[in-house]
Amino acid sequence: MPALPPVDRLRDTVEAIGRFAERSGLGAGDRLPTERALAEALRVGRSTIREAIRQMQALGLVETRKGSGSFLRRPLTASSRHLPLTINAGSLREALLQTLDVRRGLEAEAGALAAERAGRDAIAEIERKLALMEAVHLEKGTAGREDLAFHLSIYDASGNPLFAQLLEQMREAFESFFAKPFDRPDFARRSFPFHRELFEAIARGDAAGARDKTLAILRIVEEDIKDMSQP
Repeated sequence: MPALPPVDRLRDTVEAIGRFAERSGLGAGDRLPTERALAEALRVGRSTIREAIRQMQALGLVETRKGSGSFLRRPLTASSRHLPLTINAGSLREALLQTLDVRRGLEAEAGALAAERAGRDAIAEIERKLALMEAVHLEKGTAGREDLAFHLSIYDASGNPLFAQLLEQMREAFESFFAKPFDRPDFARRSFPFHRELFEAIARGDAAGARDKTLAILRIVEEDIKDMSQP
């Protein structure tokens, strides 16, 4: 492989890693070669590879596990285009409300499309994630990670991978917040029953019902953000 030109070296390196992953048949969950191996294969310095991997981490493309290496979080090719999200807000409350405005449109549409497109296997996967979320919620009173997994299964069932990528990035930006929001473990707890109603709407192919239940969940999230973030 010829050496990469010096202009836009970082961008070209990320694209070259995408070509390498595609050519090697690497998919989501697969481990990337070591920095040294990539540097030798792409004929760039290890510092450039290291910087490219950091950028890919920031974009949610790669997960680095201490002592294990770097792993792809989703399929990657040279033609992949990456859309980083930057949230500049004066406070966590403001940032959450900003993302909620965007999530409302995206999540409602993702739920409706899942109702229209989900096959038997996808519906079974949503139900499995729902059952796990419910079990953890009943045991602990909260289920942040399981709640995210449930919603991600709905985004996957929409048939459009952009829903999962965009919404996961927004939610992950506040992962620590959702672990114990505003020091209130009851954050959005009132939305719990609507999750099963959302699943039932999707399972029966009711797109309008899926939209309504998604918006009902997000209304409670908005109310709790405003209420629990008051001085």
